[in-house]
Amino acid sequence: MTTVLITDDQPLQRFGFRMLLESQDDMTVTGEASNGSEAVRMAAELSPDVVLMDVRMPGLDGIEATRRITAAGDRTRVLILTTFDLDEYAYAGLRAGASGFLVKDAQPEELLSGIRAVATGDAVVAPSLTRRLLDAYVHHLPTQNPTDGPEPTPLDTRLTTLTDRELEILTVIGRGWTNTEIAARLHLAESTVKTHVGRILAKTASRDRIQAVILAYDAGLVRPS
Repeated sequence: MTTVLITDDQPLQRFGFRMLLESQDDMTVTGEASNGSEAVRMAAELSPDVVLMDVRMPGLDGIEATRRITAAGDRTRVLILTTFDLDEYAYAGLRAGASGFLVKDAQPEELLSGIRAVATGDAVVAPSLTRRLLDAYVHHLPTQNPTDGPEPTPLDTRLTTLTDRELEILTVIGRGWTNTEIAARLHLAESTVKTHVGRILAKTASRDRIQAVILAYDAGLVRPS
């Protein structure tokens, strides 16, 4: 049974989510929070599998609430809800430790499968979609003045324990390759790729594949297209 904490400042939105989730045999709603502060407190008390987190709320917003929940080190994972015109919040939420994001006008089946994916540690969105999201907002980051010349990127300390093969696989994860694509292009068995990915997540302390993609960008292994 997957336990879910619903966080949204709109009572009608929470009611709709509850009705949908409780219609499923494998899900139960452990509570509802109307703002980020309540979500942080209730996540600590109830330890749900997944927090369904709205972004824009009065007081403590969903981004900071996500950061506090994931920083606590509990098993709870956060699924950010956003809208197409507020994708920057989804990006900030992923960096705060969320395990994925969905848009609020997603189909009910997409929301349910997203919650199930997050609960089992998988990424909610396809790696290629994650890459496009990151590409869009990496372009908004401060860039070096071209007249200053190239500046070497120091090796991220999270990468020092990776083998050459693991570093190679982390790089292509950042490029949006799926496990099947990695296996085919690098001539590896898919089971071997899964083993490598698991080791990469463990060694870099990445919560899931999405966090590994962010690491690949932060470390300079992948550049925006």
